[in-house]
Amino acid sequence: MRIPDYIQPGDIIAFSAPSCGCASEPALSMMHDAKRVLEERGYKVVIGKTCYLEDGKGIATDPRVAAKELMDFYLDPEVKAIIAAGGGELMCETISYVDFKKLKKSKPKWYVGISDNTNMVFTLATLCHTAAIYGPVVPDFRFPLTRREEDTLGIMEGKIKKVYGYEKYASPDKGYLNLAQNEKYHLDQPKILHNYLPINKSIKEVYNMPINMKGVLMGGCLDVLVNLCGTRFDEVKKAIKHKKIIWVLEACDLTPMGIRRAIWELDEAGWFKTASGFVIGRPLAASNKEMMGVNQYNAVYELLEKYHVPIIMDTDVGHINPNMPLVIGAYAYVSSYNNTIEVKMDC
Repeated sequence: MRIPDYIQPGDIIAFSAPSCGCASEPALSMMHDAKRVLEERGYKVVIGKTCYLEDGKGIATDPRVAAKELMDFYLDPEVKAIIAAGGGELMCETISYVDFKKLKKSKPKWYVGISDNTNMVFTLATLCHTAAIYGPVVPDFRFPLTRREEDTLGIMEGKIKKVYGYEKYASPDKGYLNLAQNEKYHLDQPKILHNYLPINKSIKEVYNMPINMKGVLMGGCLDVLVNLCGTRFDEVKKAIKHKKIIWVLEACDLTPMGIRRAIWELDEAGWFKTASGFVIGRPLAASNKEMMGVNQYNAVYELLEKYHVPIIMDTDVGHINPNMPLVIGAYAYVSSYNNTIEVKMDC
């Protein structure tokens, strides 16, 4: 796996919108604030024109335009990192026009984004053997930076190799578009990890027992991954061959039934055959929901029980803030004990 060079003051960071942009308030002001924050840290920031566009359907602009800007930034030797302007819904249409063969041959650089950006983060890792960060988007870097953004920049700067979970999380309805420009998330919900271990040929939830796993981090937003499965962008079995994989998965719009169907599909596609463990983030739409006996927990562990590997659920990954920035493609050591989680990455 190719790890991009670390960035340093004086380097150029580009903002681009291969999915949704920042053309409307409050995201527009947040983007300009993020630019100031990064410039005060010593970086030069270039805002791509797609960040200001909103003439697309489901994304900022025409996917051809978005793909060209993304390619231009990635192939520009002066640009050392790209941060996505936002998540969204239809970045899958953008990657139809991304030349991953060129990206694979080019010098790797950091790409940062979450949610719909799984379309780029995951494909960089599986198609280009290049690590990328599943983490905050542009508006999240506004003042004041939280531990999540500091950790993300620390990873890109080569100063941080280890990230930790948080004691509490924010109410699910508090995405950045629901906040004022200088407002940050109110962490008011108590976090409770649900850990499962294979015991006596079955999987059981355990308490106050250490869980450890190691392998290459792979994954992202389950909604996107199941959409990529079986397409020309699916080279997962080739990418994971002879590698132990820690699957990092989280769901946005999927119901409990949708999560279970998605897990079934990826399993049947052979994605999980080399799994050494699963790190499952708090789901957004499916949180505390049940459909015909299926909930956010048994939607996952009942189908994955056969792999006899640890599963950590309701982790700080995904659409409910805060979330740990994770380097998809990096070899990692994950440990969990007494409602804590730690991820140490070789990056």
